[in-house]
Amino acid sequence: MTYNRTIHRDTVRPEWVDYNGHLRDAFYMLIFSLATDAFMDRIGLDDAGRTSRGRSLFTLEAHINYLHEIKEGTAVRVEASVLAFDAKRVHLYMEMFADEGTEPIAASEQMLLHVDTTNGAKSAAFDADIAGRIEAMFRDAPKEARYAGRVIGLPSGPRTASASTGAKPA
Repeated sequence: MTYNRTIHRDTVRPEWVDYNGHLRDAFYMLIFSLATDAFMDRIGLDDAGRTSRGRSLFTLEAHINYLHEIKEGTAVRVEASVLAFDAKRVHLYMEMFADEGTEPIAASEQMLLHVDTTNGAKSAAFDADIAGRIEAMFRDAPKEARYAGRVIGLPSGPRTASASTGAKPA
């Protein structure tokens, strides 16, 4: 069964825009966070499911690639794929698109941990029905996640004062 990868839609609100007229960087994460909530709904961990099961997902790590700026009033949609999963974790990949565009304006990958919230927050294996939905999303995921697995850093090489200030060494 193929599923609809679009899990969240929103519109860039005036209070989300910075002094350059673009969506403020923090609000890209907010939109991806809301999309993660929609992912939770899709796999059966909606509000009712979280309450009745005493389970939730916690974000362990999140990365965002800012690819293109967008402005106030732009309609956005987020598509999600499961890149990998195990008994307690999900590696979720999402791309954000402007309107009905085909090129992403941002991409995010997140490592999510399933937790039992009934007596503190301790990691727990997914219930079978939740794991089944995650596996279905994994099977239906596209084979390419263009912006996943990137590492932030500068090119390697010697670091000198001249590299950071532009001054020539003596």
